[in-house]
Amino acid sequence: MQQISPLQKANTVPNFSTTDSEGNSFSKEILLGQKYLLYFYPRDNTPGCTAQACGFRDHYCFFQNKEIKIFGISGGSRITHENFRQKFRLPFPLLLDEQNKIAKLFGVWGEKKFMGRTFEGIHRVSFLITKSGTVESTYLKVKAKSHPEELVRELQDKKSNST
Repeated sequence: MQQISPLQKANTVPNFSTTDSEGNSFSKEILLGQKYLLYFYPRDNTPGCTAQACGFRDHYCFFQNKEIKIFGISGGSRITHENFRQKFRLPFPLLLDEQNKIAKLFGVWGEKKFMGRTFEGIHRVSFLITKSGTVESTYLKVKAKSHPEELVRELQDKKSNST
């Protein structure tokens, strides 16, 4: 089983390209010049993932005011992502990573344990990315329900328009 080794502060974001649930294209190049939060989550419509997504939804205006775009990403299909996004009125895109290539590039794919079972999957990790395409902060082992609120509290004290 593969252990995770997530990107760390000051690492350059790897080249990636994908689409969201509406078919819009996203890539490292397209996102250059924008600050964004890329949060990896295991699966659409699960209790933890729903709590985390709704937390970011509920704080969406805060992130907009800080000029930070939000992107959720997991291995779900276009249909499951779009259903999830519409069901919970998520105002931000959910990016596709059906073969987990992006999760592997970011170092968040690896061994997980749940209810006595060991398997490989996406770890709940978030990355705050600078306008120049480097990692400003990596958030490991985040708690789904409290992560959005904790991030808001942290960013309230920071200048958000850094590189």
